[in-house]
Amino acid sequence: MRWKKTLQVVDVHCEGEIGKVITSTTLDVPGATMLDKLVHLNRVDDSLRRLVCFEPRGFAQMTVNLVLPPTRPDADAGFIVLQPDKAHPMSGSNAICVVTALLETGMLAMREPETTVRLDTAAGLVTVTAACQDGKVTSAAIETSPSFVQDLDLVLETSDFGRIKLDVAYGGCFYGLIDVGQLGLTIAPQNAHALMRAGTAILTELAAKVPVAHPERPQINQFSYVMFRDIRGDLVQTCTVLKPGRVDRSPCGTGSSANLAAMQARGLVKTGDSLTSESIIGSRFRVEMLGETTVGNRPAVLPRVTGRAWIYGISQLGLDPTDPFPRGFALSDTWGPHVDEIL
Repeated sequence: MRWKKTLQVVDVHCEGEIGKVITSTTLDVPGATMLDKLVHLNRVDDSLRRLVCFEPRGFAQMTVNLVLPPTRPDADAGFIVLQPDKAHPMSGSNAICVVTALLETGMLAMREPETTVRLDTAAGLVTVTAACQDGKVTSAAIETSPSFVQDLDLVLETSDFGRIKLDVAYGGCFYGLIDVGQLGLTIAPQNAHALMRAGTAILTELAAKVPVAHPERPQINQFSYVMFRDIRGDLVQTCTVLKPGRVDRSPCGTGSSANLAAMQARGLVKTGDSLTSESIIGSRFRVEMLGETTVGNRPAVLPRVTGRAWIYGISQLGLDPTDPFPRGFALSDTWGPHVDEIL
């Protein structure tokens, strides 16, 4: 064996969604801030993301999280979300995976009954309170970025579904939030393929027709996901669709935060209220509204999302210098109909 690169990887899932964690402490990415590093990964050098996310080392139904030294003194660690289409600023399920991996492997000291971990992300500082017992992180509560609405009831003319209404909101990433009943579908495992095809098509049209930009972090200026939702009082069914073509197995922390902002803008929730977000496989997050603030001149909410993660393996990933696929590959039979957009 003559690997020219070796990565230590902790295999984790959060409520069913795989969020692998690269814990190789020698890795870093150019940039003075985590947002600068995100831009570098997306615009300058995407080789690491492609190496770990694409086949034959990766697969469509997973995310890989890159743990980095923090760029700010009030953080314990930094991380960036690597997915097949690009690197993303933040993910709730993946923040839970990262904290679980850091504490349970001893990379950060665990203190029972609670350990506070501050994560430096491209979306800002994220504070995670991990409940700990007998060396295990039993749950993690994320106080994430202020979440806000850009558009309520935006009308989008689509090629496949005609005119639909959606909310454009930010919860660490930009989302198109769509009431699933408009498509004549329900959020259920047997509809995952139909939801994936619909979501990727709508996401493509959103990206082409609707500009977005964070008021204080202008480099965050793209849609990341479409989230289908079915609001039933304080229970919200969610199904987030990721490019090039798959659905999130978790209830989606950033999407649930964006949806919380949309519900608050409609007067459906207020400070102190809590919701349950339920994924397509029935796993759940608790979503709380801690307060109100502003982002630029936009009203915003302060969310807290609580969920659980489990380590299921530890592995080493390597690259032989003669490997013909250092940048990986993806095929539409498993990656979905929009695979050409990421290759």
